[in-house]
Amino acid sequence: MIVPETPPTPTLYDWAGGHEAFVKLLTIFYGHVLEDPLLEPVFRDMDPDHPEHVAVWLGEVFGGPAEYSASHGGHAHMVGRHLGRGITEEQRRRWVNLLLDAADEAGLPGDPEFRAAFAGYLEWGSRLAVVFSAPGAEPNPHEPVPHWDWPMPPWQPPSP
Repeated sequence: MIVPETPPTPTLYDWAGGHEAFVKLLTIFYGHVLEDPLLEPVFRDMDPDHPEHVAVWLGEVFGGPAEYSASHGGHAHMVGRHLGRGITEEQRRRWVNLLLDAADEAGLPGDPEFRAAFAGYLEWGSRLAVVFSAPGAEPNPHEPVPHWDWPMPPWQPPSP
């Protein structure tokens, strides 16, 4: 008896819809951030290309091209964007919640496996942002961009 092969597990980046999906997500998200009284002061002067840059970052984190490392300075640059900002726990939580809501609005996959990975990264990364933004923080600038993966592969039908 021949057992059908299970298709290879796609990256989180591919499962989400690639670069375009992350740009859509972050365009929606930062639109909401600029309307939020708690977060607007933090992002008031952001570069108009900020959503695109963060989309490139998330793409690399979730298994897409290493473009953030190649073109935007990698992990050291991302960490440097948070230094001295004094991000509060309340701001962190609002940021995470708005981004999870924006994922729904943008139509990112809603399956449990993808959302567990996505939410897990947001929690982990936002908590590091709070640490890195605290007065006197001295993060290691030589750390690589993190690479996030599935907590368990998404269910897919076997190949015929």
